[in-house]
Amino acid sequence: MGSWLSTPEEPPPQMVLVPPLFDFPPLAARTRMLESSYNLLFGKLPLRCLFEDYFEEARHFSNTIMLKPIDDPHVDLIATVAGPLDHKPEEKIVGNAQFRWQSDVDDPHTFMDLFVSNSEPILLVRSCAYYPKFGFGAFGIFPVLLKKRVSSEDYGIMGLRYGSSNLSLGATLMPFSMGDELPRSAWLVSKMGRLTAGVQYEPQFGSKEVPKYKNLKNWSCAIGYGLGSGSPLSPSFNFGLELAKSSQFIASFYQHVVVQRRVKNPLEENEVVGITNYIDFGFELQTRLDDEKTSNNIQESSFQVAASWQANKNLLLKGKVGPLSSSLALAFKSWWKPSFTFSISATRDRIKGETSLGFGIRVDNLREASYQRADPNFVMLTPNKEHLAEGIHWKVGKRPMLQSEVNSGNFDGVPRELRPLDKLL
Repeated sequence: MGSWLSTPEEPPPQMVLVPPLFDFPPLAARTRMLESSYNLLFGKLPLRCLFEDYFEEARHFSNTIMLKPIDDPHVDLIATVAGPLDHKPEEKIVGNAQFRWQSDVDDPHTFMDLFVSNSEPILLVRSCAYYPKFGFGAFGIFPVLLKKRVSSEDYGIMGLRYGSSNLSLGATLMPFSMGDELPRSAWLVSKMGRLTAGVQYEPQFGSKEVPKYKNLKNWSCAIGYGLGSGSPLSPSFNFGLELAKSSQFIASFYQHVVVQRRVKNPLEENEVVGITNYIDFGFELQTRLDDEKTSNNIQESSFQVAASWQANKNLLLKGKVGPLSSSLALAFKSWWKPSFTFSISATRDRIKGETSLGFGIRVDNLREASYQRADPNFVMLTPNKEHLAEGIHWKVGKRPMLQSEVNSGNFDGVPRELRPLDKLL
């Protein structure tokens, strides 16, 4: 009797699919404490990923396995095999593996890894210790096994650094150097609001009469303007200008766009009304400033433009254009555990007039991420009828996360793989 008096159930709220990025955080971010901050800021790291990832070398293949044991998440292994598709005597198949131990699962800044390869260096040890409470860190890179040691760098590199949210400075040296190359490099980068400025010193040119620090070719400087939080859930923009070694001018910009489109997929539930897409665009122009003559004018001034579109969690399309060649890459990813990624790229060589293919296969369980479902108000950029749906939060586990928290930079409720890299400059 009470069944016909009961109120009808409310329809489920309309939802928007929010897929994770293909590769976030990038693998290069795990070892960034071993490198100068100058080489990673000003949009250099995302541009590197945009211009290089999934663009396989023409007529070559690469197989990569990235695994982490379930019983011990502090260690992982990355193994790579790459080589030509058609066997050539002058080229060989290169195989290498990297075993890594990380002190904190959520903090990649304190670690040690062993790198082995069938090419130089045969065995390489890298280690880094960083103390976020004080902002100080130390790191070292030591080639243990080499067929031949030619330079002082082949005996090892050590470095010290300090980092905060607005400042990064550090220096590297070669402890076993026989000359007066001290330091090997030094950098200073500062952030003031949306502006980032930095300078780097690398003593490569000099003479006995003139100290190396007085030679402008040993200095590089850059300035950048950036917007955004650094999370893939939020749009970002970065524009940079660099004068490298007083001989090369580099202008670049990178933009990460978060858009939403309607879903017309019969395999999805009726309440799913949209999906979040990620679009990345980058441009880099390099121009020589010195009077050195080159045989090819393209070498004096070159450029490259690239764009990528992630349609969903499984499909990524990328393309880039340069003065000598153009490339197109298509990647498909299955989010199993471990995930499986197959990529194919086509490169058009304008000089030879040839088009060649490259293939890549990746197996990865280092970066675990899954489809997230959000209310349309979470990242909906253009108001529409779905915007009127009740509720303004996206539930992650038991903790609701308001959109205002993301805008204010609070990413505690976001899955670890979708957070900004950290609050360090």
